[in-house]
Amino acid sequence: MKKKIAIIGGGAAGMMAAARIAELDADIKVVLFEKNPSLGRKVIISGGGRCNVTTGIQDVRAVLSRYARGNKFLNSAMWNFPPAAVYDWFEGHGVPLKTEDDQRVFPKSNDGADIVDVFERLFADANVELRLKSSVRRVSQSGPQATTYIVESDNQLEEFDAIILTTGGQAYRHTGSTGDGYSFAESMGHHITPLAASLNSFMLSDKWIKSVPGVSFTDVLLTSSRNLQHKSQGAIVCTHTGISGPAVFALSAQIAFEDYTKANPLTIYIDWLPNESSDSIRAVMNNACEQYPKRQLNRLLHDWLPKSLVTQILEQLNIDEQIPLAELSKSRRTILVEQLKRSSVNLIGRSSGSEFVTAGGVDTDEINPKTMESRISPGLFFAGEIMNVDGVTGGFNLQASWAAGYLAAEGAIGFLV
Repeated sequence: MKKKIAIIGGGAAGMMAAARIAELDADIKVVLFEKNPSLGRKVIISGGGRCNVTTGIQDVRAVLSRYARGNKFLNSAMWNFPPAAVYDWFEGHGVPLKTEDDQRVFPKSNDGADIVDVFERLFADANVELRLKSSVRRVSQSGPQATTYIVESDNQLEEFDAIILTTGGQAYRHTGSTGDGYSFAESMGHHITPLAASLNSFMLSDKWIKSVPGVSFTDVLLTSSRNLQHKSQGAIVCTHTGISGPAVFALSAQIAFEDYTKANPLTIYIDWLPNESSDSIRAVMNNACEQYPKRQLNRLLHDWLPKSLVTQILEQLNIDEQIPLAELSKSRRTILVEQLKRSSVNLIGRSSGSEFVTAGGVDTDEINPKTMESRISPGLFFAGEIMNVDGVTGGFNLQASWAAGYLAAEGAIGFLV
C-alpha cells in the first residue's frame, strides 16, 4: 500500500518539504494542506514583494551566527542545504537569481510570485495533492501504540504514515500564520516556548527623532540600556512613529522578550558615528573652533549628520545652531560629542517591519536536529517558523525554512523506509 505523508502549511518550509519528497520518492503520496486559496502568501510578500530568497553569504558558520534563537539546532539542516545549494536549486528550477550588494538574494524579476510558481509547477507534475482552502482542525495519533496519524480537516478524517508540521508562527496573521500548529504540537506532547514578535520597527516617545521622517543613515550603532550586549550596527531610517531599518530589526530580535511600553519605556543608545571615537570627534571639533572661529555650529555638525537632524538635536539641547564656533564652550563641546556617540531614545512599542516573524515556538530540545523528527512522537516532523528558531533580516528566515523543510522531507522518507 502506498505510503502517505501529510504536510500541514503551504509556506516556505511546507512547499520545500513537499518538493523534496517528490524529488526523492515519487511513490510516496503527499497531501499538502493550506488554509489559504493559494500557496506561499508570506513568501510572496517578503522582501517588499520581491522575496528575499536567501543570503549571499557562503560561510555556513557566518550564516548560523545570524540567528537570535536556534542557531545550534539548525547546524545539520544548514550544512545539508546551505544558501549556495538553495541558490542553485531555484536557478535549476527555472528562476534566475541575483545577489545584491548587501548580500540579499532576490529573483532577477523582483517578483516573489516567481518563487512560488516553481513549486506550483513542480507539484502539478508530481504525486503531490494540494488541498487549498483546507483548514486542519485536529491532528492525533490513531491509538496509544499507533504508528499512524489522523488529520481532521473540513469534517474529513484521513490517516497518514507521517506528518510534517509547517504551519508557521503567528506573525502576519492575514497570510494565515495564526499559530494553529502550536496547539497541534501541544496535543502530541510538545512544549511551546514563550512567543514574541521579532524583526519589528520601534515606536519611540521622542518627538525630535520622529520629526524627521524619511531621513536615513547607512551606519549607526544601537545598544539596549538594559543589556549592553544587545546591540546592532547598520542602516536605520526615521519614521513618523520612531525608527526602522536593518539595524533596528536585528536589535529587535535580540530584545524580542523585553517588555517596553509607554508606562515602561526601554532606553536605546544611538551612536551616530560608530566608526569614530569620542576623542577623534572632539579633536576635530576643537580644531575647527580654533581654525574657523566664525563658522556656525550647524555647518560643522552637517559634516556628520543631515541638516534636519542637526536642527532637532540642537533644539533639544537648547543650543543655538547658528552660534559661532568661537563661542562654543568646552562643556558644550563635551555635550555634543556625547550626543553624537550616545543619543538616548525611548522605546514604547513595536510596529511591523519588512518581515516581522515570531520569536519562540516548539521547543527544539524536543526535536532531533539531524532529521527534524519529534523526539516524543515518532513520525511527526517540524520545519519552519513553528519551531523556536528565528534570524535577522536579510533572507535568513527563509533560508532556515528551506533548509529545515528539505531536511524534514528526507527525515520523513527515512522514517517510512
